[in-house]
Amino acid sequence: MRETSNEPDRLPNAPHPRETLALIGHARSEQAFIEALRSERLHHAWLLGGPEGIGKASFAYRVARFMLAAGDPLVRAASTATLAMPESDPATRRVIAQSHPDLHLLRRTVKPDGKSVTSNIPVDSVRRVLDRFGSSAAEGGWRICIVDSAEDMDRSSANALLKLLEEPPPRALFLIVAHAPGRALPTIRSRCRLLTFDTLDEGEVAEASRLALERMDGAVDTSALTRASALADGSVRRALTYVDPETLALVEAVRARLDALPGIDLSALLALAEDVAGRAGESDFAIMIDTIQSWLASHLRAHAHAGAGRLAPLAEVWEKLGRAAREVETYNLDRRPLVMTMFHDLSEAVRRSRAA
Repeated sequence: MRETSNEPDRLPNAPHPRETLALIGHARSEQAFIEALRSERLHHAWLLGGPEGIGKASFAYRVARFMLAAGDPLVRAASTATLAMPESDPATRRVIAQSHPDLHLLRRTVKPDGKSVTSNIPVDSVRRVLDRFGSSAAEGGWRICIVDSAEDMDRSSANALLKLLEEPPPRALFLIVAHAPGRALPTIRSRCRLLTFDTLDEGEVAEASRLALERMDGAVDTSALTRASALADGSVRRALTYVDPETLALVEAVRARLDALPGIDLSALLALAEDVAGRAGESDFAIMIDTIQSWLASHLRAHAHAGAGRLAPLAEVWEKLGRAAREVETYNLDRRPLVMTMFHDLSEAVRRSRAA
């Protein structure tokens, strides 16, 4: 059973990004930031763009530890190859403990009932950060604001943040995690330097996931981790979710149905529909939707140069799937008919795509 957490940006049974000290697979992005530091023309706002779950937030905290450590980070950058800081460093310990006065985090928050979280980053949270940036840094050095993520800001909170980005105080750094940076407000994008992060390969996903599990003192099932990493579509977050035995079995069952398309095994599909039905199947339904979207995304990337005729059916079913899943959640509809309809739509989309 996976433990729950009251932190909206923490995956159950996994270290929080602020606790993740290793950086796997993003050396190019790290070097780009170090070079900007060495140039002494460090941009005040960075949009960290790339698919969800590949380490963008972990990188943001890695930058924060480096910038908040004692001494001048610009001087430190001149003689370092990475942004790594030892866990014994006082700033690192305070970042992990969420006690550093010059590190500010904008994320969804837990509601007063303590059981649910806000759907967006509250505008009041942004305004509190605005007030803090209006005074001097507590320790006389840099102030860091991590936004995780841009997709969780509504227009009000984004516009409030924009005020800081337009007139940043000295030695202020904004690190904005963005799973789809092209969808961020144009006014925010124009004030940020985009730093892109590539999808991890299967080996990198497995290594990052292994380190995360070991940090949580969890037993590492090498076979399950290998299978989960192969299905994770480059996302460590997805691999850590999939490594749970029950979740892994569900994902493999869904992928078997997807890989058989356009063929449909009706009895297997009915069994899958029953598995995700009812109140007990709510989390399984979310896993199924994520697995289908990941499968579609990988197919769209694989056929990116095949022309619109090949891609259009898959893109259309992606949009239809997203709308249907939201309606099921919003109106608490029976999931079984959706599963049956969804796979028939996917079957037709695959058939049309192959015929194009």
